[in-house]
Amino acid sequence: MASSVNKLRVHIRWMIRRDMSEVLDIERMSFEFPWFEDDFVRCLRQRNCIGMVAEQGDRVVGFMIYELHKTRLHILNFAVSPHYRRRGIGSQMVQKLVGKLSSQRRTDISLEVRETNLEAQLFFRETGFRATEVLRDFYEDSPEDAYVMQFLHEVEPIGLAKRRAG
Repeated sequence: MASSVNKLRVHIRWMIRRDMSEVLDIERMSFEFPWFEDDFVRCLRQRNCIGMVAEQGDRVVGFMIYELHKTRLHILNFAVSPHYRRRGIGSQMVQKLVGKLSSQRRTDISLEVRETNLEAQLFFRETGFRATEVLRDFYEDSPEDAYVMQFLHEVEPIGLAKRRAG
């Protein structure tokens, strides 16, 4: 996790159309095989697809695209500008998503990460995700495998919650 000295507070909000050029810049700087604008637009037009951005001042410094499913959230794309990494921005975005989980409805968050993207694997591990599966030859643009990583909503035992309250 980022040290508190280096931590940067950001405003997290829904993605809007005029964020697209900054999101595309971050995407191109972050990935060898980036999404194109059409990929973002096609995804965000679907009813269950949501875009979030992290804003520092008047700049977009990170983004997340995720899908809402009946029992889970699925992260499709996630990046923080290389100039703003290791300052807690990604963690704040993940925490925002974790806040949408509940024991009654959506209980986990999942995503796929390239086997070669060690930085992302370590980041998601640090934020509470665990690798649960390997998807062989997952990507269309390369012969890479993907790791499925999952964050499970922790349900506190009822007895423990009562003891803390009393």
